[in-house]
Amino acid sequence: MRRVAFGILAFLSLFLTVTNAQSAERWAGLPPFPPMPQPKASGMADVNDIKMYYTEYGAGDPILFIHGGLGNADVWGAQVADFARDHLVIVADSRGHGRSTRSEKPFGYDLMTSDYVALLDYLKVGKVTLIGWSDGGIIGIDMAMKHPEKLTRVIAQAANVTTDGVKPDVMSNKTFNDYINVAGEYYKKLSPTPNEYEAFVNQISQMWATQPAWTAADLGKITVPVTLAIGDHDEAVKLDHTEMMAKEIPGAKLVILKDASHFAMLQDPEGYNAMIRDAMAGR
Repeated sequence: MRRVAFGILAFLSLFLTVTNAQSAERWAGLPPFPPMPQPKASGMADVNDIKMYYTEYGAGDPILFIHGGLGNADVWGAQVADFARDHLVIVADSRGHGRSTRSEKPFGYDLMTSDYVALLDYLKVGKVTLIGWSDGGIIGIDMAMKHPEKLTRVIAQAANVTTDGVKPDVMSNKTFNDYINVAGEYYKKLSPTPNEYEAFVNQISQMWATQPAWTAADLGKITVPVTLAIGDHDEAVKLDHTEMMAKEIPGAKLVILKDASHFAMLQDPEGYNAMIRDAMAGR
């Protein structure tokens, strides 16, 4: 009987060890993009010099989700499914990304921000809660500086405000490179120019080389409530850079996402959604 009990205890100990290890290492994996719910409306909006793909879900106070560089709106499947229950949720593909077109005009965060401002005008939507990931977070901060009248609040995950906020070894990270490859496959399936992924990457990389370049004085002028989130294993953005942002943006709140990386919305959707709801409730 003792041997049986010992065997059970040993098995449970091993199970808990493996489970804990898997939980602790979820930040090292890149889960697939979740399926998107059926939208109530979608289309291609004439925005500035491009056609911008968008979809709308649910009803209520509006939320705008903005994806990161090279990606597309479909990364937000788990968030859309949750928040469309009690909000109007808007997602879109940024210029040149996903189903949206691009032009010869050089990429820039001010330009991409103006695209989203124009999209909100096109949809006749007033203020939104903006949740932005990576480049989407940068767009959110840009909008907070340039168009605060469009915002209720900004929740920016894994954003940077200067180029030195990005880790120099990010391109050698396996998970990040997996994402680049997945984004390329999505581009081939969704883009109106499916064979131009390399040209698109080269074009947007010119922006990343020099932007953003905001100062503490720029950040200090933000009046919109801001929550800054970053995974404790983010491959791309430095934690101390995010801490600096939280210090310089008046009233900003910093949230560290446990056991998560740059791709926290995929790795821990429940925790990610809870973080958003807490921020929206002022917690």
